[in-house]
Amino acid sequence: MELFEAIAQRYSYRGAFEQKPVPEEDLRKIVQAGLDAPSGKNLQTTQFIIINDPATLDRIKAVFSGQPFIATAPAFIAAFYDVEEQAASEFPYTFEVEDAAAAVQTILLAITGLGYASVWLDGVLRNEQRAEKIGKAIGLPDAKKVRILLPVGVAAEKGPRKQKQPFAERVWFNTWK
Repeated sequence: MELFEAIAQRYSYRGAFEQKPVPEEDLRKIVQAGLDAPSGKNLQTTQFIIINDPATLDRIKAVFSGQPFIATAPAFIAAFYDVEEQAASEFPYTFEVEDAAAAVQTILLAITGLGYASVWLDGVLRNEQRAEKIGKAIGLPDAKKVRILLPVGVAAEKGPRKQKQPFAERVWFNTWK
């Protein structure tokens, strides 16, 4: 799939997945896209765990309450970084959030480009200690935290892409309005 087509076709899939495994080669390509994403000061703070082992998948799924995109996911990609953010040496601020966002958006485009579907799970990880429970299930040390979880698979049904506001309502040239 061409890049601009993948951008236009990407949406947050919240339905069930077909019960087909995602080949490891495809999971590697998908995560490599995230590794190739831009990174503030090239610190490359975001790391990933690909989850496709049935027993580990079951432990992840048990953390949630049965949503179809969780319960039927044949794979997950967990994005994580250090709990204590580390400022770049010459700046008093950090880039973990930006790095993770760039990596995960690139991963989502790769997922779409390869014909799979996903949804960006972040807020739900902040409730009921889900991020910590998932971290334990995948063996993360306490100094690291799952920030984003992506279920990955073949969509069992096509989901709707939400309508976007028109270009002219969100973009101006040279000055606002």
